[in-house]
Amino acid sequence: MRVLNCADTGVLVEVADLAQVIALGTALEASPLPGVTDVVPAARTVLLRLSPGTDPGRVAAAVTEIPLAVDIGQGTGETVTIPVHYDGEDLADIAELIGLSPREVVRAHTAATWTVAFCGFAPGFGYMVGDDPRFRVPRRGEARTRVPKGSVALAGEFTGLYPRSSPGGWQLLGRTDAVTWDLERDPPGLLRPGVRVRFEEAA
Repeated sequence: MRVLNCADTGVLVEVADLAQVIALGTALEASPLPGVTDVVPAARTVLLRLSPGTDPGRVAAAVTEIPLAVDIGQGTGETVTIPVHYDGEDLADIAELIGLSPREVVRAHTAATWTVAFCGFAPGFGYMVGDDPRFRVPRRGEARTRVPKGSVALAGEFTGLYPRSSPGGWQLLGRTDAVTWDLERDPPGLLRPGVRVRFEEAA
């Protein structure tokens, strides 16, 4: 772990891997540090935003004392279930890439537990990592100019849900009607860092 000052209102924590990002985010959710107003995880870092007057050195010292139990399946305790129509354009390609039949891909994806590691790309887009190591697929060689809203897709070690139509190069596994970003909801994001996700096959 390496802890750096980020301007005068933040502390940036660099960790070894994504599992430690989740572990640190979960620990800070369970036991917030005084003066920390926001926790923003990314792929290898966690940014802590501080309230005015908070001593960054004190926060940095407290962070280094947090044990980082590496468990990719841990999270905040909240679980969201998302129904999916597994009819994505790339389902057959995904099956070939990971050495399963399309039906076996569906069974494995719904059997796995996924955890939102961090958010980015677009409001409501959560980068989810699972406990089944077979789900590691490359991005498409050529991105699509339009990926439909609600698409469930894979890239690298992640599963993601497109909150709106946009270009994208992820492999399309299926589609869902779940709304991942709604400004009328509190909080607006359905998929927030630390939330566990279970996928189920829609009728």
